[in-house]
Amino acid sequence: MNIKNLPDQRMKEVTNSKIHDENFTLNIHVSTLKKSTHALSKNYDIKKYLDPEKFSFSPEISELIPRDTPPYLDNGEKYVERIARALSFFKQCALIGPSGTGKTHIVYLVAELAGLPIWEINCGLQTSVFDLFGRYVGLGKENWIDGLITSWSRYGGILYLDEANMMKQDIATRLNPILDQRGHMVLTEKDNEIIQRHKDAFLIISMNPVSSEFAGTKPINAAMRRRMSVWLNFDYMSVGSKIDEKEIDLLIRKTNGLSRQDAEIIVRVGADLRKQYKSGDLPYGPSVGDLLNWALLISDGASLKDAAEETIISLTSDDIEVQGMVRKIICKIAGI
Repeated sequence: MNIKNLPDQRMKEVTNSKIHDENFTLNIHVSTLKKSTHALSKNYDIKKYLDPEKFSFSPEISELIPRDTPPYLDNGEKYVERIARALSFFKQCALIGPSGTGKTHIVYLVAELAGLPIWEINCGLQTSVFDLFGRYVGLGKENWIDGLITSWSRYGGILYLDEANMMKQDIATRLNPILDQRGHMVLTEKDNEIIQRHKDAFLIISMNPVSSEFAGTKPINAAMRRRMSVWLNFDYMSVGSKIDEKEIDLLIRKTNGLSRQDAEIIVRVGADLRKQYKSGDLPYGPSVGDLLNWALLISDGASLKDAAEETIISLTSDDIEVQGMVRKIICKIAGI
């Protein structure tokens, strides 16, 4: 690996020495890479919990470290610091909250700030056990390929299990030994090889609240629940009559020329839709990103109503009646 070509890193020489005998002279040059300070690190105090200077990964694994993750806005809950603390103390934690509240976003932000690669698995997808743990390729047993969970256990980083309460029971059962004091997993597919958990292997699970609105969700396995030492609850910034000024300011800042009046209408609509979603009357609650998409079209010259048709109305549901309900909410709040 050519150190000089690595971006955002500075090479610092720490020692030079020379070994000499009658047959040869060996020059030894030992260098370390001083990691650059992340641009967002000044906003989050995680170094005392997850210090990127203490983690080291091969170039191939380092490619999995997130880049350019935007900051996370909260209401003083300090989620970033609390997740970092949970990982430092307990190696794993759980995030719970509705879709669109930023759970995945914040996992990527923590990983980038800490310099940790992410191994992400959406448990709601029909991912096979072979994809997760590994398989032999071809005839015989010459070529074995590790799955995502096995790779995480070998090399470290953050294993992120999204929609964990849709996880298949056989997968959850196989994870249990690696999440407790045993700290290892057994590859039954590979002659019961035992894989020890890497010292820098952390786990984050996230899930929506168990609800009939989320097909396939179920209470998380009791054994898995006991292994999650910290649980953090997420919610929307603005819900119902509770309007967060920071969300309004964000829309204005991220768009070119959006008026404050339009930003307030968008956030108020979003807050109402989220309330309806949480009560079970709508199938989806808009995230900050969804509202921003709506705002971007308005700032580009589209009317508030036309931009809503292309974004927030169609996004909520394909059902004509549901779309009509969303349309009425927008017209009522916007006074159009």
